[in-house]
Amino acid sequence: MKHGKKYQDSAKLIQQNNYEPDEAIALALQTAKAKFDETVEVSVRLGVAPRHADQQVRGTVVLPNGTGKTVRVLVFAKGDNARIAEENGADYVGAEELIAKIQNENWFEFDVCVATPDMMGLVGRIGRVLGPKGLMPNPKSGTVTPDVAKAIADIKAGKVEYRVDKTAIVHVPFGKVSFGAEKLSENFRVLMDAILKAKPTAAKGTYVRSVVVSTTMGPGVKINPTRFVGGPAAAK
Repeated sequence: MKHGKKYQDSAKLIQQNNYEPDEAIALALQTAKAKFDETVEVSVRLGVAPRHADQQVRGTVVLPNGTGKTVRVLVFAKGDNARIAEENGADYVGAEELIAKIQNENWFEFDVCVATPDMMGLVGRIGRVLGPKGLMPNPKSGTVTPDVAKAIADIKAGKVEYRVDKTAIVHVPFGKVSFGAEKLSENFRVLMDAILKAKPTAAKGTYVRSVVVSTTMGPGVKINPTRFVGGPAAAK
């Protein structure tokens, strides 16, 4: 793949393979040359076999400084729960009419779906549409819950979901370039702490194999994975 001059210039700033976390984040910020506020992401390759159910790594964590992204929340609810959702800042609230809109109009003007447990029978009808887009409400990620107010508050505050993919890699955005190094480092530590705590008991050998941070348009900066060998405290 041929990269442009800005990317190549940025890549020249990276002089080594394994940086300390704070150094890597500061360097990633130096490589951000785009005219928009780039997202900063981490990719963590884990020593798990995702095809086995007992080696799945999935969860959510609220980043202390948020994500920098305005998240549009859709809540499937009726009655009092629908009223509570509206009062607590949900962008869209409804039941059958929203499901019909998604089915018939291919409408996806939202980023996260929340549902009360009694709505899951209805929501299941569009599971094949929501699932591939990562929008299906799920109890593990806190998006199937009777407490819609807390779910909305967490999402709006900067809750992110981390989930290992088929290649045993977790990709998570943890802020914007405009945050600056200090706030990004705080978010990074909280996120890595959560991933380390989520280590499956069935996972054998080295858990964190590689850690790479990058901005939307910039090259990857590798972090020394041995920093995370000692469990959650090592992410500090």
